[in-house]
Amino acid sequence: MDITLQTTMGEMLEYDMGIAYVLMQCGMHCVGCPSSIGESLEDACAVHGLNPEDVLKQIHAYLASKVD
Repeated sequence: MDITLQTTMGEMLEYDMGIAYVLMQCGMHCVGCPSSIGESLEDACAVHGLNPEDVLKQIHAYLASKVD
């Protein structure tokens, strides 16, 4: 799956629940909130005052670390 700033929180978590840990480490503790599931990564970052590009890089790094 190609995760972008437009990917919804629900799509990301359905793809890999480990992304929840990355999001929480970034300060996004609403991962389990039903209203966040339909938000894009970019929108969720805006709500939390996070730089979406930085969060996306951390998600991509996490996913890359899983590939052998």
